Formats: sequence, C-alpha cells, structure tokens
Amino acid sequence: MSKERILSRDITATQIPSGDKQPIAAGTKIFLHQTLGGSFTVQTDFGLFRIDGADGDAIGEAVADHRTHTETLEDGSPNPEAVWDQLKKVYDPEIPVNIVDLGLVYTMDIEKLALAPDAPADAPPAYKVSVAITLTAPGCGMGPAIAEDAKNKILLVPGVSDAEVRITWEPPWNQSMISEEGKMKLGLI
Repeated sequence: MSKERILSRDITATQIPSGDKQPIAAGTKIFLHQTLGGSFTVQTDFGLFRIDGADGDAIGEAVADHRTHTETLEDGSPNPEAVWDQLKKVYDPEIPVNIVDLGLVYTMDIEKLALAPDAPADAPPAYKVSVAITLTAPGCGMGPAIAEDAKNKILLVPGVSDAEVRITWEPPWNQSMISEEGKMKLGLI
C-alpha cells in the first residue's frame, strides 16, 4: 500500500513500538502503510508512527465513522455483539489484523452500575464494560495506545456509561490464539 504524502499541518503522533508521543512538523514526508481501525501507520525519515484518526486530514485521509448503530437490549443494557464489533475495529499498528482475531482479547464483561442516590427515578440504567487484553510481546510500548483505542470505541456503544481496558500477561499470548480468519490474513494457513 505504501503511499507517499506530505503532512499538511503539525500533529502529535505515537512512535511505534515505544508508544512515546512525538510532534511531527507540517511539510514532513511520510509513507502511509496501514489505514485500519480509524488510525494510520506511517513511516517517516525518523521512524514508524501511528497517527490518530482525528488527524487524518493532515495526511489527506478521511476517517470512517466508528459509532455503532446497534440498539441496546430490551433492559437498556449494551448489546454484547456491538461491543465485540467495536473491539474488531481496534488494530495493532504493526499488524493488519484486529485485536479480537489476533486473540488479544481475553475477557469482556458488562456490569450494571448502581445509580447515584440523587439520580432521577426515571434515569436510564448505567453499564460498565470491562475488557482484559494482552499484547503480542510484553515489551510493546503500544499497549496503552491500543487499550485507549479499545476503550474509546467501546464507549461508542449505546448503553455503555463507562469502560475499562486492562492489560494482562496471563496467559501469555501465542500464535495458536489467532482466529482462522486472522491466520488467513497473515498468510499462516
């Protein structure tokens, strides 16, 4: 894919694999490598970076709307399928397979939260989604960025009031955890 572009304005990007935030100046030549999950993986003369979707205009790219159009369940709780669909929109910036198909999502739980004592009697119920993920390598500095991306996408699901994405190392990830679809995308089968 690798398309050459010139950055049209100053932005802050996440360096891969360290996860450090770095400014990149307008006029910088970049090579666009990956445009999955609403973010962009680019190469510059000084390294590989992930650019957030909100800065897509700076590289001449539009960003897809990642809101879900799924309704809540009858009781007002978030639809678990919608949460999983949102997690499938989260990508490791170096791998063209979503975190679900990579086998990085270990658990997803939906919990009804207690309403505040001063909440109106007709207040809708509030729900928290908690997700445990891992990474392909313990030293990956992109973990916080991937977790934040997952959290932000979960919060777009109707009925979700709060979200928590926790990184865990148990059990350790291995390639056998990749789904059949993920293995096909990676050319492993």
